[in-house]
Amino acid sequence: MGDQRIKDIILDIIAVVAPDAEVSNVKSDVRLRDQLDLDSMDFLDIVMELRKRYKIEIPKEEYPELATLDSCAAYLGPKLAAVTAA
Repeated sequence: MGDQRIKDIILDIIAVVAPDAEVSNVKSDVRLRDQLDLDSMDFLDIVMELRKRYKIEIPKEEYPELATLDSCAAYLGPKLAAVTAA
């Protein structure tokens, strides 16, 4: 799965979790929380949605890996590849 597809997945989840967030102009190298004014509950909802949709477990200590769209793509790429290959 390509980086752009992963970024689209994350933006789709954010649009569901935080419907007031403007996801059309998100910069891929800037912290999502800063750009979209996401709080900790929104972030947890994103993690839970990843678990629900893709069966991906993200340990709490690895949450910082999901700070930007670029880091989401780098972190989730191998995990999504493993899930979709199974």
